Amino acid sequence: VQLQASGGGLVQVGGSLRVSCTASGDRFGNYHMAWFRQAPGKEREFVAGIRRDGNTPTYKDSVKGRFTISRANARNTASLQMNNLNPEDTAIYYCAATSSIYVSRETSGYYYWGQGTLVTVSS
Repeated sequence: VQLQASGGGLVQVGGSLRVSCTASGDRFGNYHMAWFRQAPGKEREFVAGIRRDGNTPTYKDSVKGRFTISRANARNTASLQMNNLNPEDTAIYYCAATSSIYVSRETSGYYYWGQGTLVTVSS
């Protein structure tokens, strides 16, 4: 499956942004999806994940209550709505897909990756 991330940009503290991931090349519903992010000088980290059936989303603690992951299997898309953004959310955001049996929080759990989209939160 090929993944294309989009929707990044520059936003002020407290603002909102939505990033999306469009899949092609295989049946989207076969894959659990996740969003990771990588800030400058830091390792890539799990942000949110969602099962192939759209149930049981999981989140990094620091984004709970601010971020919402969703998917629309009929449109081959997964999205991450980000609200109340702060400078610590500045990073390149990557979508990832896995056909394994569970939603991993580790980068090693994903074989398919999008190219990343930059989110910058300015103070």
